[in-house]
This record gives sequence, structure tokens and C-alpha cells, in this order.
Amino acid sequence: AEMTHLQAGLSPETIEKARLELNENPDILHQDIQQVRDMIITRPDIGFLRTDDAFILRFLRARKFHQTEAFRLLAQYFQYRQLNLDMFKNFKADDPGIKRALTDGFPGVLENRDHCGRKILLLFAANWDQSRNSFIDILRAILLSLEVLIEDQELQINGFILIIDWSNFSFKQASKLTPSILKLAIEGLQDSFPARFGGVHFVNQPWYIHALYTLIKPFLKDKTRKRIFLHGNNLNSLHQLIHPECLPSEFGGTLPPYDMGTWARTLLGPDYGDENEYTHTSYNAMHVKHASSNLEREASPKPMKRSQSVVEAGTLKHEDQGENENTQPLLALD
Repeated sequence: AEMTHLQAGLSPETIEKARLELNENPDILHQDIQQVRDMIITRPDIGFLRTDDAFILRFLRARKFHQTEAFRLLAQYFQYRQLNLDMFKNFKADDPGIKRALTDGFPGVLENRDHCGRKILLLFAANWDQSRNSFIDILRAILLSLEVLIEDQELQINGFILIIDWSNFSFKQASKLTPSILKLAIEGLQDSFPARFGGVHFVNQPWYIHALYTLIKPFLKDKTRKRIFLHGNNLNSLHQLIHPECLPSEFGGTLPPYDMGTWARTLLGPDYGDENEYTHTSYNAMHVKHASSNLEREASPKPMKRSQSVVEAGTLKHEDQGENENTQPLLALD
């Protein structure tokens, strides 16, 4: 098969994985992309701000090359941004709110991938200082981080894992998680973002988080639900799905404890650390052709030098995750 430039930089294993798991066929990649692009005229109500091949391809991958589903996701991606303009107004790492969230470790991103080549995102819920960070800013920081990470084609194919540690997360903190903002998060991640989520793992969740989970379950797709695992304090059930050598010590792994500033430093580069200086922009994630007419036009951003950590390739093995009885797979995203 002719290697299309769209797959440039992918390892042979990953190309094979994309063929097996995602029905990706290099010979007809361009036709597939064009067929999704041709559907854009059916939604004149939505501003499709970016329609290049590489961009559309990530939506096809996120929906296993089912064109209608990929288009629906593409439409929802831009519709979500259209309906929540304020969330995306200054959508870059040095926006004060996003910057604070990143600096506080929302999200944490491990440098190395798991045994399936997936990127591991961490959230330590107890670190949420509600006087410092609004839930919206944390959500914006997570969406921005995913936006940066999804540029990496290996991750478009292998996907992500999210681990949420609820230890010491108080009832008072939990009471701020209203159904409406949780719904906003689910819409942003499950329904509008072109990433494959291989699993969402809850660790040390108190009863009230379990109760909250039951409340939001109706907003979750079956596919998502099957990928949410509530481990409680049973780290063994976590380790059956994510090997300890991929995890920091907080999760019973062999890696050192996670340093909260790791991902913020990667994203912010030289801007990291100057709490009140928001002058330079190391990265404007929506390097969307800012043809968004009445949105204020921005000077075009300097492209970010890709930091090695974002592009580190892990060796890939096929997924062979047997489910085990003491883990109830409750929810998850694709």
C-alpha cells in the first residue's frame, strides 16, 4: 500500500494497529476524508473553522472510520465551541485561569505511555483549591491539554487513559460539582472531542462521589460506561489494567511521585512560573485559521516547538485486558 503522507512518522506497528482496530486504509484515506468534508454543507448553522486533511483524519480515527459518526463528532466539536464561546475565548496555556489550573496539576500528564501506547492523564481531586480554580478553568485546561496532545498521531490511534484519585476530596469540594457542570464536562470530552479514551479509572472514591456518579450515568453512552472503572482502594484491580511500571507511587506504581508542575512546564515553556506576566503566548492551541469573523482577530501565534515528551513513542503491544470481577467497569469515553 502506498504510504500516504498523512501517516508520516507512524511506526509500522501503529499503522497495523490502525488498520486492525480502526479500519484505517492508507489507500483510501483521502477519499474517506473528502467524504466527511462533503457533509459540511449539511450543517450551515455551524462554523467549521478547520477542515484540513490532518484535522478531519483525527475525527475519523476517533470513530473507527465510520464517516457519518466522524462527521457528527466534527460538527459537535465546533458546535460545543460555538455554544460555549466564553470557555474558548482565550484558549491558550497562558490564559490566567488555564495557567493556574495547569500549575496546580490539572491535568497531570505522565511522560511515558502505558503498555498499549496510551497517554496517561492524572487528576488528583484533593488538589482542587476552589478559591483558586473554577471547575470551568480546570475543564478548559484539560481540553487544551488534549488539544495539544492529539496533534500526535500515535495518540490519535492509541488514545488516552484518565486516572482520577479522589483521596481526601471533601464533601464540601464535591458539593461544587453540580450536575450541570458535570454535564458540560461530559459533553466536552465524550461527545465533542476526537480522542479515544481507553479507560477512566476512579481510585479511592468516597461514597458521595459514587452517588454523584450514579447521577451522571444517564448522560454517558454505553461505550463510555463500560470504560469507567471504580477501583475504590483496590490498587490490584488498577494494576491489572495499567501496569505498575507505568504508574507513579501514589497509585502503587514503581515510578517516583508525580511532580504537579511537569505538564505545566511542558506547555508553558519559559512562561512557566511568572504568575502575573501573561504577555507571551508559547502556544495557541486553536491554531484554527482564525477566520472566525467577529471573534477578535489574534496575531498569528508562534508555533510551539514540539517538546520531546509529547512525542516519545512507547513500544506497542496489543490490548489484552481481561476484565476482573472486583472491578465494576462502570463508565468510559471514546
